[in-house]
Amino acid sequence: MTRHFLRDDDLTPSEQREVLELALAFKRDRYHSQPFAGPQAVAVLFDKHSTRTRVSFSVGIAELGGFPLVLDAGTSQMGRGESIADTARVLERQVSAIVWRTHGQERIEEMAEASGVPVVNALTDQFHPCQILADLAAVADGRGGVDALKGLTLAYLGDGANNMAHSYLLGCATAGMHVRIGTPEGYRPDAAVVAKAAEIAAATGGSVAVVRTHDEAATGADVIATDTWISMGDEAEAEARATAFLPFQVSSATLALTAPGAQVLHCLPAYRGKEITGEVLDGPQSIVWDEAEFRLHAQKALLTWLVDQ
Repeated sequence: MTRHFLRDDDLTPSEQREVLELALAFKRDRYHSQPFAGPQAVAVLFDKHSTRTRVSFSVGIAELGGFPLVLDAGTSQMGRGESIADTARVLERQVSAIVWRTHGQERIEEMAEASGVPVVNALTDQFHPCQILADLAAVADGRGGVDALKGLTLAYLGDGANNMAHSYLLGCATAGMHVRIGTPEGYRPDAAVVAKAAEIAAATGGSVAVVRTHDEAATGADVIATDTWISMGDEAEAEARATAFLPFQVSSATLALTAPGAQVLHCLPAYRGKEITGEVLDGPQSIVWDEAEFRLHAQKALLTWLVDQ
């Protein structure tokens, strides 16, 4: 059966660990494995703007020995109404995997259902699972290995209803971490995602909490994460969101509450002085640039793992 990676809980805890260990191996040796030597092609489709995703998948596929076939979906026949399923049937006969950055989760699920090659979620409105693999790998790398993840507390501050919050819940629970989402009322994560994360955490020794204050989330945390307050599609709500999320800004006051040596994550792009201060983003506890680099290593690991199943 073809394996896909559409949301964070598509990997079991042991499978996630395998991928993270492989990501660290790719960090040590960029050419650790070349499963797409030939070169085999991997389709990388974009419905949304991208910098890190486009660069990391393009470079990563090339380093895996393959050819990144990068397509803006809007200029393909999908942009003129060809069905997702028909597109999948065409692609699967010519490429070894499909990577897609799109809108609704149902779109990538439809692609996967019709595809006989692995489909990877490069971001949807609901989840951003490749980013969380990169984040976990970056945290592990800075702490001596994947074993260090279990039992850590990660606090995410900001929009609890966005794709990053949902993926932190599922991905960190899978890693056996304690994840707290600090967000104002009206921006709480999807209840079904919280319930699934709690179910996973019960089996891995982690925990899940959604809290209403900055201090409750940040106190004692080993990792602090945030994201832009205004995701793609939310621009009309910019003023209201800035007001609601300002109390959840990541600043030096945040770090004063955390555990010693806490690491700071931001998936980028960052807006200094809004969701995070420049002092913290560019400071000694930030591993944001390592995190961005780990998009490359983690995605190479994921693709290698998927085509080996």
